[in-house]
Amino acid sequence: MSRVVTRFDEPDVDALLRPRSYPVTERVVGDGVFEADRDAPMYEYRRTVTFDGAMAVQSVTFRLALPYFAWVFIPFFRHALRTPARDRTQWWLPPDRFDARATTVLGTLCATAVLFGYVNTLFNQTIAFAADEFHANNAAQGVAGGFVRAGGVLAFVIVALADRRGRRPVILTAAAAGCLLSLTGAAAPSLAWLTGSQVLTQGCAYGLFILLPVVAVEELPAGSRAYAVGLLAMAAALGAGVSVVALRLADIAVWGWRLVYVIPVFGLLLLPGIRRRLPESRRFQAPHVDAPLRGHGRRLWLLASAGFLLNMFVAPDAQFSNRFLRHERHYTGGGIAVLSLVSGTPGAIGIIVGGLLADRRGRKPVAFVALTLGTVLSVAFYFASGAPMWLWAIASNIVTAAEIPALGVYGPELFPTSLRGTANGMTFLVALAGSVGGLLAVGGLSDQFGSIGPAMAVVGMGPILLALLVATAFPETARRELEDLNPEDRGVP
Repeated sequence: MSRVVTRFDEPDVDALLRPRSYPVTERVVGDGVFEADRDAPMYEYRRTVTFDGAMAVQSVTFRLALPYFAWVFIPFFRHALRTPARDRTQWWLPPDRFDARATTVLGTLCATAVLFGYVNTLFNQTIAFAADEFHANNAAQGVAGGFVRAGGVLAFVIVALADRRGRRPVILTAAAAGCLLSLTGAAAPSLAWLTGSQVLTQGCAYGLFILLPVVAVEELPAGSRAYAVGLLAMAAALGAGVSVVALRLADIAVWGWRLVYVIPVFGLLLLPGIRRRLPESRRFQAPHVDAPLRGHGRRLWLLASAGFLLNMFVAPDAQFSNRFLRHERHYTGGGIAVLSLVSGTPGAIGIIVGGLLADRRGRKPVAFVALTLGTVLSVAFYFASGAPMWLWAIASNIVTAAEIPALGVYGPELFPTSLRGTANGMTFLVALAGSVGGLLAVGGLSDQFGSIGPAMAVVGMGPILLALLVATAFPETARRELEDLNPEDRGVP
């Protein structure tokens, strides 16, 4: 429980005794006593105003309905609640209000996304160090990265099962299995073993990657879906950041990278709380038709093409950036970790701004700018060194991060409830084909060019083409209810 007490020597009585609209919607329950309305993101809330002569004392007690991450938002609430009522929104709040259930669900999904973020980045973060121990060249790493993406087949099975059995049990199972299976990488005697061991791990991670935004979209208000997907991305980035910090272990010895694969086992400690707080998606629980895939082909191929073009660049960028820093710029594991954290942390700015703009102004303009400008900046990173390289890294991470909420929300939005997991699993398989193609292309071309930069410039055409596709063919979905986008789910008794 948090408490904020403010004393006013010259109070604005009307403002103090007026029910608030932001950051909490209030209702009057007594003389100078206010409680939160039903749409507030609070378990408990009470504001009292008393007067002592010319002085007024305002006392606010509240308990935010946000598990795991309340410590991030409580300072913002405390600052906003110290002042009298204001009718303007706060920049850090979602465009549409969250009630207590939505807030709890989003916080729980974000905790799960931290696990996903760590497990999902394990292979990409460690492959450069594992390749040194196993004496593998760039082409071999590209092939290994392509094979690991075969975990997408398992992800398709996972998300299809979620359309039949429910989102909650599948998410819990995939999270537990991913944490346990990652441990197999620590004992890998060869690159081939490491690759095979991580196929199942990545399959579980990919399943979470698809399902977490699905639940967020099914639970949260229409005007705040991109905001929620952005917060999920930030939580996943936190997990990835822990993986980057753990990369310091790779400097212990040539085998030190293996220790990074042990850490996810401790993530199992989060699962009892996640199980307790995560309900089944309300839209999955509600009656809905068993819609056929026929009739959704255009949207299916539109999103599949988008995933293919984007991952042609994103996958090799994620996997070969450490190789570039280690062998072309001669960074140690600790140096890579510092650069990754310094350049990656400001990406939160892009996610927040991108999510808010995508909800308020539309997905398409945000995605177009982020894809075009972000790709140019990302490619420039591979042709720079020293301070300019750091600047390009920071700028590219901020700009490209804005595309995450703008594009990430489309997949769950454009399909009805009964197809939401399966259809996104199918588009994800095509996206993985783009990853494999990009990894093989960069692996082979970089060995021919003698540098990774020119190869990244070639695959950078993928996101540029996607930007044109978004501008010309994608629908605008901002602030539209899922039932309006998918009429099959409307009016089911």
